[in-house]
Amino acid sequence: MEIVVSGVRPTGHLHLGNYFGAIRNFVKMQERYDCFFFVADYHSLTTQPKPADLHANVKEVLATYLACGLNPEKTVLYVQSDVPEIAELFLLLCMIAYKGELERATTYKDKVARQQDNINAGLLTYPVLMAADVIIHKAVKVPVGKDQEQHLEMARNFSNRFNNLYGVNCFPEPYGFSFEDKLVKIPGLDGTGKMGKSEGEQNAIYLTDEPEVIRKKVMRAVTDTGPTEKNQPVSEPVQNLFAIMKAVSSPDVIANFEKQYAGCTIRYGDLKKKLAEDIVTFTAPIRESIQSLMADELRLSRIVKSGAEKARASAGKTIKEVKEIIGIRSF
Repeated sequence: MEIVVSGVRPTGHLHLGNYFGAIRNFVKMQERYDCFFFVADYHSLTTQPKPADLHANVKEVLATYLACGLNPEKTVLYVQSDVPEIAELFLLLCMIAYKGELERATTYKDKVARQQDNINAGLLTYPVLMAADVIIHKAVKVPVGKDQEQHLEMARNFSNRFNNLYGVNCFPEPYGFSFEDKLVKIPGLDGTGKMGKSEGEQNAIYLTDEPEVIRKKVMRAVTDTGPTEKNQPVSEPVQNLFAIMKAVSSPDVIANFEKQYAGCTIRYGDLKKKLAEDIVTFTAPIRESIQSLMADELRLSRIVKSGAEKARASAGKTIKEVKEIIGIRSF
């Protein structure tokens, strides 16, 4: 069975965009592939988070994954730092990763431009650590977004470079992968772009948001002055609201508001109220499950310890093979 690996940085709450863009697909993947899903706490250190925040965010990501349907009996769910073999492979890969290619990474250049006061070595070597995350399990399928495609290309380069340097066929080439032909992209509430933390708290609907918070956010969502002609093209802010509605509302509700828009009778206040209630209904069981899991630290601990054992068993085989190939051997 083919191996799938993917991780998420614990930088805050997960939102509807995360659910429809990745997590829902992960739940489907676990039925057909050998999956390794992890919380990338090492990666988050490039932003130097506060220790208490880091631990809380790791805990919430784990709880959210489980609440959304990841089954620890079907997939390996673990925390990156619980698998020291990843850091060891990262060190070994750094010896065949070159400064010039790392400096050309688009995400590195973007980070340098945005955070002049914190240009750390972790930012430069981020693609090497990501490669280690993937090839430690010899994965061939990696669910990634557009912004990570260059990093995945670099992971292929490192894999092939290692194989060629030592004349072996140790690592397969990992490629980007989506379980579905087309991912559902959830836009934000600010009228432009995608839903995300970087666009501001009011732009995203988090899976842990309480009903009143959801209602306030949706009622503040950007719209326009309304259609003035029948069958008028829909503006981007209103398209965004319809896109979210298509993810959480029933077909008859969507059809009703589309008909109102086409006939110039739509009232955005009514649309927002209905959308807010449908989001509340959709997220309620997930939010309640997250809260229950967050309160059950013993259960979370058992799950991640079991996941770490399984991940280390896989990673340990790879590290043993790699060190033997390189010539690092015990006397």
